[in-house]
Amino acid sequence: MNAEPERLVVGRVSGVYGVKGFVRVFSEMEPRGAIAGFPRLWMQRGGDWQSIELEDGRAHGRGVVLKFRGTDDREAAHGLIGCTLAVERDWLPLLEEGEFYWADLQGLDVETMDGIPLGRIDSFMQTGANDVMVVRGDREHLVPWVRGLYVLDVDLDARRVRVDWDPDF
Repeated sequence: MNAEPERLVVGRVSGVYGVKGFVRVFSEMEPRGAIAGFPRLWMQRGGDWQSIELEDGRAHGRGVVLKFRGTDDREAAHGLIGCTLAVERDWLPLLEEGEFYWADLQGLDVETMDGIPLGRIDSFMQTGANDVMVVRGDREHLVPWVRGLYVLDVDLDARRVRVDWDPDF
Protein backbone atom coordinates (compact mmCIF):
# COMPACT_ATOMS: atom_id res chain seq x y z
CA MET A 1 0.00 0.00 0.00
CA ASN A 2 1.41 3.39 -0.98
CA ALA A 3 1.50 6.13 1.64
CA GLU A 4 -0.20 9.40 0.80
CA PRO A 5 2.35 12.02 -0.29
CA GLU A 6 2.99 14.88 2.07
CA ARG A 7 1.22 17.88 0.58
CA LEU A 8 1.95 21.51 1.32
CA VAL A 9 -0.76 24.06 0.63
CA VAL A 10 0.52 26.67 -1.83
CA GLY A 11 -2.63 28.57 -2.78
CA ARG A 12 -6.37 28.84 -3.23
CA VAL A 13 -8.62 29.49 -6.20
CA SER A 14 -10.18 32.88 -5.53
CA GLY A 15 -12.09 33.69 -8.71
CA VAL A 16 -12.36 33.36 -12.47
CA TYR A 17 -10.35 35.23 -15.08
CA GLY A 18 -11.73 35.73 -18.58
CA VAL A 19 -13.88 33.30 -20.51
CA LYS A 20 -11.39 30.56 -21.48
CA GLY A 21 -11.27 28.64 -18.18
CA PHE A 22 -8.55 30.56 -16.33
CA VAL A 23 -8.88 31.04 -12.58
CA ARG A 24 -7.46 33.67 -10.25
CA VAL A 25 -5.28 32.14 -7.55
CA PHE A 26 -4.05 33.51 -4.27
CA SER A 27 -0.55 32.03 -4.19
CA GLU A 28 1.26 31.49 -0.90
CA MET A 29 4.55 30.89 -2.71
CA GLU A 30 7.41 33.34 -3.00
CA PRO A 31 7.64 34.55 -5.65
CA ARG A 32 3.88 34.25 -6.10
CA GLY A 33 4.17 33.23 -9.74
CA ALA A 34 6.26 30.15 -8.83
CA ILE A 35 3.03 28.18 -8.44
CA ALA A 36 2.63 28.34 -12.25
CA GLY A 37 5.96 26.51 -12.69
CA PHE A 38 4.63 23.12 -11.63
CA PRO A 39 3.29 20.82 -14.36
CA ARG A 40 0.62 19.57 -11.97
CA LEU A 41 -0.88 20.47 -8.61
CA TRP A 42 -3.08 18.77 -6.07
CA MET A 43 -6.54 20.28 -5.75
CA GLN A 44 -8.85 19.73 -2.80
CA ARG A 45 -12.55 19.75 -3.56
CA GLY A 46 -14.97 18.88 -0.79
CA GLY A 47 -12.33 17.11 1.28
CA ASP A 48 -10.96 14.90 -1.51
CA TRP A 49 -7.61 15.58 -3.18
CA GLN A 50 -7.12 15.05 -6.90
CA SER A 51 -4.08 15.55 -9.08
CA ILE A 52 -4.69 18.12 -11.81
CA GLU A 53 -2.53 19.19 -14.77
CA LEU A 54 -1.66 22.80 -15.47
CA GLU A 55 -2.00 23.93 -19.08
CA ASP A 56 -0.94 27.53 -18.58
CA GLY A 57 -0.28 30.06 -15.88
CA ARG A 58 1.47 33.30 -15.04
CA ALA A 59 1.81 36.04 -12.48
CA HIS A 60 -0.86 38.66 -13.01
CA GLY A 61 -0.81 41.84 -10.97
CA ARG A 62 -0.58 40.88 -7.31
CA GLY A 63 -1.85 37.39 -7.97
CA VAL A 64 -1.61 34.52 -10.39
CA VAL A 65 -3.88 33.16 -13.11
CA LEU A 66 -3.86 29.44 -13.92
CA LYS A 67 -5.52 27.25 -16.54
CA PHE A 68 -6.13 23.61 -15.67
CA ARG A 69 -6.56 20.83 -18.25
CA GLY A 70 -10.27 20.19 -18.80
CA THR A 71 -11.38 23.58 -17.53
CA ASP A 72 -12.17 25.25 -20.84
CA ASP A 73 -14.77 27.90 -20.07
CA ARG A 74 -15.82 30.40 -17.45
CA GLU A 75 -18.53 28.13 -16.03
CA ALA A 76 -16.10 25.26 -15.42
CA ALA A 77 -13.60 27.69 -13.87
CA HIS A 78 -16.32 29.08 -11.60
CA GLY A 79 -16.78 25.61 -10.11
CA LEU A 80 -13.18 25.67 -8.84
CA ILE A 81 -13.56 28.78 -6.67
CA GLY A 82 -12.60 27.97 -3.09
CA CYS A 83 -10.49 24.92 -3.95
CA THR A 84 -7.20 24.54 -2.10
CA LEU A 85 -4.04 23.94 -4.14
CA ALA A 86 -1.03 21.97 -2.90
CA VAL A 87 2.24 20.47 -4.06
CA GLU A 88 4.05 17.39 -2.85
CA ARG A 89 6.95 18.20 -0.56
CA ASP A 90 9.25 16.17 -2.85
CA TRP A 91 8.53 18.62 -5.70
CA LEU A 92 10.04 21.56 -3.80
CA PRO A 93 13.70 22.49 -4.17
CA LEU A 94 16.10 21.49 -1.41
CA LEU A 95 16.98 24.34 0.91
CA GLU A 96 20.36 25.58 2.04
CA GLU A 97 21.44 25.09 5.65
CA GLY A 98 19.51 27.50 7.88
CA GLU A 99 16.66 28.01 5.38
CA PHE A 100 13.13 26.80 6.13
CA TYR A 101 9.77 26.48 4.47
CA TRP A 102 7.07 28.26 6.45
CA ALA A 103 5.09 25.02 6.59
CA ASP A 104 7.93 23.43 8.57
CA LEU A 105 7.84 26.22 11.15
CA GLN A 106 4.10 26.49 11.71
CA GLY A 107 3.13 24.85 14.99
CA LEU A 108 6.58 25.16 16.57
CA ASP A 109 6.76 26.43 20.14
CA VAL A 110 8.29 29.88 20.57
CA GLU A 111 10.11 30.88 23.73
CA THR A 112 12.28 33.79 24.79
CA MET A 113 16.00 33.39 25.34
CA ASP A 114 15.13 33.17 29.06
CA GLY A 115 12.83 30.20 28.43
CA ILE A 116 9.53 32.09 28.78
CA PRO A 117 6.96 30.48 26.46
CA LEU A 118 5.23 32.89 24.06
CA GLY A 119 3.03 30.38 22.23
CA ARG A 120 3.15 28.59 18.88
CA ILE A 121 3.80 29.85 15.38
CA ASP A 122 0.37 30.19 13.82
CA SER A 123 1.33 31.79 10.52
CA PHE A 124 3.62 34.27 8.80
CA MET A 125 3.03 37.67 7.25
CA GLN A 126 5.07 39.26 4.55
CA THR A 127 5.96 42.88 5.04
CA GLY A 128 8.12 45.16 2.97
CA ALA A 129 11.11 44.84 5.28
CA ASN A 130 10.99 41.23 6.51
CA ASP A 131 8.64 38.36 7.27
CA VAL A 132 6.82 38.37 10.62
CA MET A 133 5.89 35.34 12.75
CA VAL A 134 2.38 35.37 14.17
CA VAL A 135 2.77 33.64 17.53
CA ARG A 136 -0.41 32.71 19.39
CA GLY A 137 -0.41 31.86 23.08
CA ASP A 138 -2.04 33.68 25.97
CA ARG A 139 -1.91 36.62 23.56
CA GLU A 140 -0.70 37.28 20.05
CA HIS A 141 2.93 38.28 19.41
CA LEU A 142 4.17 39.57 16.07
CA VAL A 143 7.88 38.75 15.97
CA PRO A 144 10.01 39.84 12.99
CA TRP A 145 11.73 36.90 11.32
CA VAL A 146 15.23 38.38 11.49
CA ARG A 147 17.82 35.66 12.16
CA GLY A 148 20.51 36.68 14.63
CA LEU A 149 18.60 39.72 15.87
CA TYR A 150 15.19 38.43 17.01
CA VAL A 151 15.27 34.78 15.93
CA LEU A 152 18.15 33.20 17.81
CA ASP A 153 17.71 29.48 17.28
CA VAL A 154 15.48 27.15 15.26
CA ASP A 155 15.44 23.52 16.40
CA LEU A 156 13.12 21.48 14.20
CA ASP A 157 13.84 18.27 16.14
CA ALA A 158 12.83 19.89 19.44
CA ARG A 159 10.01 21.78 17.62
CA ARG A 160 11.18 25.05 19.18
CA VAL A 161 12.20 28.55 18.11
CA ARG A 162 14.08 30.75 20.58
CA VAL A 163 13.71 34.49 20.20
CA ASP A 164 15.06 37.70 21.72
CA TRP A 165 11.67 39.24 22.43
CA ASP A 166 9.98 40.95 25.36
CA PRO A 167 7.01 38.76 26.38
CA ASP A 168 5.07 41.90 27.34
CA PHE A 169 5.41 43.41 23.87
